[in-house]
Amino acid sequence: MWVKDVHLTMPPKRKLKIVPTRKKAATGIRPEDLAQVTSRKGLVQLLRSKHVDVKRAARALHYEQELRQLQVELVKLQRDVQITGRRMIIIFEGRDAAGKGGAIRRFVEHLNPRSLRNVALPKPTETEKGQWYFQRYVPHLPNPGEIAFFDRSWYNRAVVEPVNHFCTKKQYQTFMQQVPEFEHMLYEDNIELIKFWFSISKEEQDRRFRARKNNPLKQWKISPVDDKAQEYWDLYTKYKEEMFSKTHTSYAPWVIIKANSKIRARLEGIRHVLNISSYAGKEKATVNLHPDPNTIIRFHRHTATID
Repeated sequence: MWVKDVHLTMPPKRKLKIVPTRKKAATGIRPEDLAQVTSRKGLVQLLRSKHVDVKRAARALHYEQELRQLQVELVKLQRDVQITGRRMIIIFEGRDAAGKGGAIRRFVEHLNPRSLRNVALPKPTETEKGQWYFQRYVPHLPNPGEIAFFDRSWYNRAVVEPVNHFCTKKQYQTFMQQVPEFEHMLYEDNIELIKFWFSISKEEQDRRFRARKNNPLKQWKISPVDDKAQEYWDLYTKYKEEMFSKTHTSYAPWVIIKANSKIRARLEGIRHVLNISSYAGKEKATVNLHPDPNTIIRFHRHTATID
């Protein structure tokens, strides 16, 4: 059944199951309102009575449904990792406000916290500054049966640090020489490594920065580094491209996610991990596991990125 070009599906002869979206508070729709809905027509009438855009609501419902199905597969993947003792690292890199943290939250939302690591390190201490650069990251590598999610990683030294003069030129050059060797050691030790770069446009980054400043619940996301992100846009681009050129390898390739749409970036990021990973029960998946090539692509030298 189509309502103004929006396809709202429901199981036959069953009460319509409404999954509230994360935007429900803004619509004014209460749980008790949703509990009264038993048909597609009733749903449309409820949405219109609350001045909700039907097409937008349908997209949100579809997103929540698909996200849940993908998260079910993630639970199956994690279970396989636990049983077989595999070790997996997923790195989330990208410009400030690219949506890395939000994507990680969707990845881990329903996973067993005892078998994952969510790594978001603060700036190094004075002691850590005198150590081998990779030393502070080694303790956070996954143990057998674990998946480690890095919200930024050792690649801080590839882009953020040189742009903001947090490291010397020699330290940067040493890192660029050592990182392929470090990742090859991880590969040789059978650690599965996935590297994401979340790519956004300059205009979208500016819009998100302004939204953060106007939202009292997101004030904690604003930092001095963010304030310089727009000013240093071209310099970030230079170091980002150098990073891709020197650290994209067959055993640790870069995967670029076009993240101007947070929703698509989250779904396709999860889909990519599931697509390239083996796990028990994968053949029974009820959701598409093939990522959209218009949103997620493996880096190559002629890749067209939006940032």
